[in-house]
Amino acid sequence: MEIELGAGTVEYTDTGGPGPVLVFVHGLLMDGTLWDDTVASLAGHRCVVPTLPLGAHRHPMRPDADLSLPGIAALLTEFLERLDLREVTLVGVDTGGALVQLVMADGDSRVNRVVLASCDAFDNFPPGLTGKTLFLTGKLSPGLFGLFMQQLRLRAIRRLPIAFGWLTKRGDAVSAGWLRPLLSQAGIRRDAVRMLRAFAATPRILREVADRLPAFDRPALVIWASEDRVMPPEHGRRLAALLPKGKLVEVADSYTLLPLDQQAEFARLVREFTAG
Repeated sequence: MEIELGAGTVEYTDTGGPGPVLVFVHGLLMDGTLWDDTVASLAGHRCVVPTLPLGAHRHPMRPDADLSLPGIAALLTEFLERLDLREVTLVGVDTGGALVQLVMADGDSRVNRVVLASCDAFDNFPPGLTGKTLFLTGKLSPGLFGLFMQQLRLRAIRRLPIAFGWLTKRGDAVSAGWLRPLLSQAGIRRDAVRMLRAFAATPRILREVADRLPAFDRPALVIWASEDRVMPPEHGRRLAALLPKGKLVEVADSYTLLPLDQQAEFARLVREFTAG
């Protein structure tokens, strides 16, 4: 499905149904397929999964679209409003978790609960070697950026710590698919460079957002990979401690992308949280 929003066309999937509404937010250079197995495990829930303009989207955004972190968070809020989604559980991982934090800080009344899975937080922006490398490539022209990213066609390059190697242990086949729009469409490359430059211009933004998170008084589940090499486990503990109704669960044998590395356990935790 597609919806026209202020920034452009956004693709999404929606399982429908009357059950609890969950909206899943992916990270940088990822699309909604990150959540396919999680959604399949959550029968009885209404699972809504947008593909946001984070570099793996398939429709270029309008030339005047705000692709900063606050701009994409506002796009996510507009998405919730246009679909009239209420009492939402917002689930985010990686940069998707940063977007969820911005929505939390703004106090959106449509959001009833949140799940923050291993994600950018505090001063970890850009996060780890992966994020720092991407922010540096954002200084290139879109054409040169595309040439640099062509290297990621090779599995050996994708598995490096500067790429997806420290983000997922088991999800290489899925991550390879995320690169196709970027490698094939000049408009997506232009969006990605604009986005990365806008992100790099606000290095303190998540520290400022963290100061506002204690005002979020709704249930919050923080799920963190105990072996995470990109998102420090200490940040998961700090986030859970900041939130009045925060709860922390650490998951073993996973890197950042828990929905790929520990899909069954991740889905179980989300199911129990929404039931509670």
